[in-house]
Amino acid sequence: MSDYTIQVKGVSVSYHTKRVLTNINLNIAGGSVVGVVGPNGAGKSTLFKSILGLIEYNTGEIKVLGQDIEDVRKRVVYVPQKDDVDWTFPATVMDIVLMGRYPHKKILQRINKEDKRIAMEALEEMGIAELSNRQIGALSGGQQQRVFIARSLAQGGDIMLLDEPFVGVDMTTEEKIIQLLKKLAAQGKTLLVVHHDLAVVDEYFDKVILLNQRLIAYGDTDVTFTKENMAKTYGPQLTILHKTGLI
Repeated sequence: MSDYTIQVKGVSVSYHTKRVLTNINLNIAGGSVVGVVGPNGAGKSTLFKSILGLIEYNTGEIKVLGQDIEDVRKRVVYVPQKDDVDWTFPATVMDIVLMGRYPHKKILQRINKEDKRIAMEALEEMGIAELSNRQIGALSGGQQQRVFIARSLAQGGDIMLLDEPFVGVDMTTEEKIIQLLKKLAAQGKTLLVVHHDLAVVDEYFDKVILLNQRLIAYGDTDVTFTKENMAKTYGPQLTILHKTGLI
Protein backbone atom coordinates (compact mmCIF):
# COMPACT_ATOMS: atom_id res chain seq x y z
CA MET A 1 0.00 0.00 0.00
CA SER A 2 1.22 3.52 -0.82
CA ASP A 3 2.46 5.88 1.89
CA TYR A 4 0.32 8.59 0.29
CA THR A 5 -3.23 9.13 1.54
CA ILE A 6 -4.38 11.00 -1.58
CA GLN A 7 -3.05 10.34 -5.09
CA VAL A 8 -4.22 12.42 -8.03
CA LYS A 9 -2.87 11.21 -11.37
CA GLY A 10 -3.34 13.24 -14.54
CA VAL A 11 -6.80 14.52 -13.60
CA SER A 12 -8.56 17.00 -15.86
CA VAL A 13 -12.07 18.36 -15.27
CA SER A 14 -14.41 20.34 -17.53
CA TYR A 15 -17.78 21.96 -16.90
CA HIS A 16 -19.63 21.73 -20.19
CA THR A 17 -16.96 22.97 -22.61
CA LYS A 18 -14.90 24.95 -20.09
CA ARG A 19 -11.74 23.30 -18.78
CA VAL A 20 -11.42 23.90 -15.02
CA LEU A 21 -8.51 21.61 -14.10
CA THR A 22 -5.79 20.37 -16.44
CA ASN A 23 -3.53 17.37 -15.82
CA ILE A 24 -3.30 17.62 -12.03
CA ASN A 25 -0.77 15.31 -10.36
CA LEU A 26 -0.48 15.22 -6.56
CA ASN A 27 0.82 12.76 -3.98
CA ILE A 28 -0.24 13.84 -0.50
CA ALA A 29 0.87 12.10 2.68
CA GLY A 30 -0.65 12.25 6.15
CA GLY A 31 0.69 14.20 9.09
CA SER A 32 0.51 17.71 7.65
CA VAL A 33 -1.84 20.65 7.16
CA VAL A 34 -1.86 21.47 3.45
CA GLY A 35 -3.09 24.84 2.17
CA VAL A 36 -4.77 24.99 -1.25
CA VAL A 37 -4.15 28.46 -2.65
CA GLY A 38 -5.08 30.18 -5.89
CA PRO A 39 -7.28 32.92 -7.38
CA ASN A 40 -11.05 32.72 -7.80
CA GLY A 41 -11.93 30.23 -10.52
CA ALA A 42 -8.65 28.36 -10.08
CA GLY A 43 -10.44 25.04 -9.50
CA LYS A 44 -9.80 24.64 -5.76
CA SER A 45 -13.33 23.52 -4.87
CA THR A 46 -13.42 21.43 -8.04
CA LEU A 47 -10.30 19.59 -6.88
CA PHE A 48 -12.00 18.79 -3.58
CA LYS A 49 -15.19 17.61 -5.26
CA SER A 50 -13.15 15.43 -7.63
CA ILE A 51 -11.36 13.78 -4.70
CA LEU A 52 -14.73 13.24 -2.99
CA GLY A 53 -16.26 11.70 -6.10
CA LEU A 54 -18.95 14.39 -6.23
CA ILE A 55 -18.14 15.29 -9.83
CA GLU A 56 -16.76 13.30 -12.73
CA TYR A 57 -13.36 14.07 -14.18
CA ASN A 58 -12.57 13.76 -17.88
CA THR A 59 -9.26 11.96 -17.58
CA GLY A 60 -6.99 10.59 -14.90
CA GLU A 61 -7.37 8.67 -11.67
CA ILE A 62 -7.77 9.48 -7.98
CA LYS A 63 -7.01 7.08 -5.14
CA VAL A 64 -7.86 7.82 -1.51
CA LEU A 65 -6.09 5.68 1.09
CA GLY A 66 -5.08 3.52 -1.86
CA GLN A 67 -8.67 2.81 -2.88
CA ASP A 68 -11.64 4.27 -4.74
CA ILE A 69 -13.45 6.92 -2.70
CA GLU A 70 -16.63 4.82 -2.44
CA ASP A 71 -14.72 2.16 -0.51
CA VAL A 72 -13.34 4.58 2.10
CA ARG A 73 -15.91 7.38 2.16
CA LYS A 74 -16.61 7.18 5.89
CA ARG A 75 -12.91 7.86 6.54
CA VAL A 76 -13.05 11.14 4.58
CA VAL A 77 -14.60 14.29 6.06
CA TYR A 78 -15.76 17.28 4.02
CA VAL A 79 -16.48 20.74 5.44
CA PRO A 80 -18.12 22.73 2.61
CA GLN A 81 -18.12 26.47 2.03
CA LYS A 82 -20.60 28.33 4.21
CA ASP A 83 -22.53 29.44 1.12
CA ASP A 84 -23.23 25.78 0.30
CA VAL A 85 -25.11 25.23 3.58
CA ASP A 86 -28.83 25.89 4.15
CA TRP A 87 -28.71 27.70 7.48
CA THR A 88 -32.51 27.88 7.66
CA PHE A 89 -32.76 24.10 8.01
CA PRO A 90 -34.62 23.39 11.30
CA ALA A 91 -31.88 21.49 13.15
CA THR A 92 -30.10 21.93 16.45
CA VAL A 93 -26.36 22.03 16.92
CA MET A 94 -26.43 18.48 18.31
CA ASP A 95 -28.48 17.29 15.30
CA ILE A 96 -25.80 18.59 12.95
CA VAL A 97 -22.88 17.11 14.88
CA LEU A 98 -24.61 13.73 15.13
CA MET A 99 -24.74 13.63 11.33
CA GLY A 100 -21.04 12.86 11.56
CA ARG A 101 -21.95 9.51 13.09
CA TYR A 102 -24.26 8.37 10.26
CA PRO A 103 -21.46 7.00 8.03
CA HIS A 104 -20.71 4.51 10.83
CA LYS A 105 -24.30 3.26 11.10
CA LYS A 106 -25.96 0.47 9.17
CA ILE A 107 -29.25 1.05 7.36
CA LEU A 108 -32.04 1.80 9.89
CA GLN A 109 -29.56 1.63 12.78
CA ARG A 110 -30.30 4.35 15.31
CA ILE A 111 -28.06 6.87 17.01
CA ASN A 112 -27.12 5.56 20.46
CA LYS A 113 -25.61 6.85 23.71
CA GLU A 114 -22.07 6.25 22.46
CA ASP A 115 -22.74 8.38 19.37
CA LYS A 116 -24.12 11.17 21.57
CA ARG A 117 -21.07 10.94 23.85
CA ILE A 118 -18.73 11.26 20.87
CA ALA A 119 -20.75 14.22 19.53
CA MET A 120 -20.64 16.01 22.89
CA GLU A 121 -16.88 15.47 23.13
CA ALA A 122 -16.52 17.06 19.70
CA LEU A 123 -18.58 20.08 20.82
CA GLU A 124 -16.44 20.39 23.94
CA GLU A 125 -13.29 20.24 21.80
CA MET A 126 -14.59 23.22 19.84
CA GLY A 127 -15.71 25.07 22.97
CA ILE A 128 -19.42 25.17 22.11
CA ALA A 129 -20.96 22.40 24.24
CA GLU A 130 -23.35 24.91 25.79
CA LEU A 131 -24.88 25.54 22.35
CA SER A 132 -25.94 21.91 21.78
CA ASN A 133 -29.68 22.66 21.85
CA ARG A 134 -29.55 25.91 19.87
CA GLN A 135 -30.94 26.16 16.34
CA ILE A 136 -28.10 26.23 13.82
CA GLY A 137 -29.54 29.31 12.08
CA ALA A 138 -29.44 31.32 15.32
CA LEU A 139 -25.67 31.09 15.66
CA SER A 140 -22.98 33.55 14.61
CA GLY A 141 -20.78 32.75 11.62
CA GLY A 142 -17.92 31.67 13.85
CA GLN A 143 -20.18 29.43 15.94
CA GLN A 144 -21.67 27.83 12.81
CA GLN A 145 -18.23 26.98 11.49
CA ARG A 146 -17.26 25.46 14.82
CA VAL A 147 -20.37 23.24 14.61
CA PHE A 148 -19.32 21.86 11.23
CA ILE A 149 -15.78 21.25 12.45
CA ALA A 150 -17.30 19.43 15.45
CA ARG A 151 -19.34 17.30 13.05
CA SER A 152 -16.14 16.32 11.24
CA LEU A 153 -14.53 15.39 14.56
CA ALA A 154 -17.53 13.23 15.45
CA GLN A 155 -17.09 11.38 12.17
CA GLY A 156 -13.51 10.63 13.12
CA GLY A 157 -12.09 10.47 9.59
CA ASP A 158 -8.46 10.10 8.56
CA ILE A 159 -8.73 12.80 5.87
CA MET A 160 -10.37 16.22 6.20
CA LEU A 161 -11.11 18.55 3.28
CA LEU A 162 -12.08 22.03 4.45
CA ASP A 163 -13.27 24.54 1.85
CA GLU A 164 -12.57 28.06 3.13
CA PRO A 165 -13.24 27.31 6.82
CA PHE A 166 -12.11 30.76 7.98
CA VAL A 167 -14.53 32.86 5.91
CA GLY A 168 -16.81 34.94 8.12
CA VAL A 169 -15.35 33.73 11.43
CA ASP A 170 -13.83 35.75 14.25
CA MET A 171 -10.12 35.59 15.06
CA THR A 172 -10.72 33.48 18.18
CA THR A 173 -12.51 30.83 16.12
CA GLU A 174 -9.85 30.95 13.39
CA GLU A 175 -7.11 30.34 15.95
CA LYS A 176 -9.14 27.54 17.54
CA ILE A 177 -9.59 25.81 14.18
CA ILE A 178 -5.96 26.05 13.10
CA GLN A 179 -4.77 24.75 16.49
CA LEU A 180 -7.12 21.79 16.10
CA LEU A 181 -5.93 21.08 12.56
CA LYS A 182 -2.30 21.06 13.68
CA LYS A 183 -3.22 18.72 16.54
CA LEU A 184 -4.92 16.33 14.10
CA ALA A 185 -1.94 16.49 11.73
CA ALA A 186 0.32 15.52 14.63
CA GLN A 187 -1.86 12.40 14.97
CA GLY A 188 -1.07 11.49 11.35
CA LYS A 189 -4.26 12.74 9.71
CA THR A 190 -4.36 14.45 6.31
CA LEU A 191 -5.85 17.95 6.21
CA LEU A 192 -6.43 19.99 3.04
CA VAL A 193 -7.64 23.57 3.48
CA VAL A 194 -8.73 26.00 0.77
CA HIS A 195 -7.56 29.40 1.97
CA HIS A 196 -7.43 32.99 0.66
CA ASP A 197 -5.52 35.03 3.25
CA LEU A 198 -2.01 34.92 1.84
CA ALA A 199 -0.56 36.77 4.82
CA VAL A 200 -0.88 33.72 7.09
CA VAL A 201 -0.10 30.87 4.68
CA ASP A 202 3.44 30.36 5.97
CA GLU A 203 2.15 30.36 9.56
CA TYR A 204 -0.81 28.02 9.10
CA PHE A 205 0.33 25.39 6.60
CA ASP A 206 3.11 22.81 6.56
CA LYS A 207 2.72 22.36 2.81
CA VAL A 208 0.99 24.34 0.10
CA ILE A 209 -0.68 23.51 -3.23
CA LEU A 210 -0.58 26.47 -5.65
CA LEU A 211 -3.33 26.06 -8.20
CA ASN A 212 -4.65 27.99 -11.17
CA GLN A 213 -6.46 25.44 -13.34
CA ARG A 214 -3.15 23.63 -13.50
CA LEU A 215 -0.74 22.76 -10.72
CA ILE A 216 1.76 25.60 -10.35
CA ALA A 217 3.69 24.09 -7.42
CA TYR A 218 3.33 21.77 -4.45
CA GLY A 219 5.66 21.24 -1.52
CA ASP A 220 6.84 22.46 1.86
CA THR A 221 5.54 25.96 2.45
CA ASP A 222 8.92 27.49 3.24
CA VAL A 223 10.32 26.57 -0.18
CA THR A 224 7.14 26.63 -2.29
CA PHE A 225 5.32 29.76 -1.15
CA THR A 226 7.65 32.17 -2.96
CA LYS A 227 7.12 35.44 -4.80
CA GLU A 228 7.99 33.75 -8.08
CA ASN A 229 5.46 30.96 -7.61
CA MET A 230 2.78 33.37 -6.43
CA ALA A 231 3.31 35.51 -9.52
CA LYS A 232 2.84 32.39 -11.67
CA THR A 233 -0.29 31.47 -9.72
CA TYR A 234 -2.07 34.83 -9.69
CA GLY A 235 -0.82 36.41 -12.91
CA PRO A 236 -2.67 39.71 -13.49
CA GLN A 237 -4.16 39.57 -10.00
CA LEU A 238 -0.86 40.67 -8.46
CA THR A 239 -2.60 43.48 -6.57
CA ILE A 240 -3.58 40.80 -4.05
CA LEU A 241 0.09 40.09 -3.46
CA HIS A 242 0.87 43.77 -3.00
CA LYS A 243 -1.82 44.07 -0.36
CA THR A 244 -0.36 41.18 1.62
CA GLY A 245 3.18 42.52 1.34
CA LEU A 246 4.47 39.53 -0.63
CA ILE A 247 5.64 41.76 -3.49
